[in-house]
Amino acid sequence: MALSKLEKRIRIKRRVRGKISGSSELPRLSVYKSNKEIYAQLIDDKNGTTLVSASSREKGVDANGTKTEVSAAVGKAIAAKAVAAGIESIVFDRNGFVYHGRVKALADGAREGGLKF
Repeated sequence: MALSKLEKRIRIKRRVRGKISGSSELPRLSVYKSNKEIYAQLIDDKNGTTLVSASSREKGVDANGTKTEVSAAVGKAIAAKAVAAGIESIVFDRNGFVYHGRVKALADGAREGGLKF
């Protein structure tokens, strides 16, 4: 029986998460996108804590424009928060989503904001 779209994404996510992990020195930037919104958070997997988070639902993020433009704004917002928290280098976790469109725009926005990955 064929796998559904969600089951395929979860299978890819498990495979990627077996290879990457975040720490307090090198946190994992996890991205989640729904049909309307996009969310990003920096996670320390060793302690099980979220260090910094940003989403398209926050007031500080400019939510005008296309969803791709909003994703880039979220990337810049999380980069600004991370730099303020003293984080410069991260590991990118696309969470099973294809690195294309909104996920790529968020990553590019985070790079513009000063994060290295």
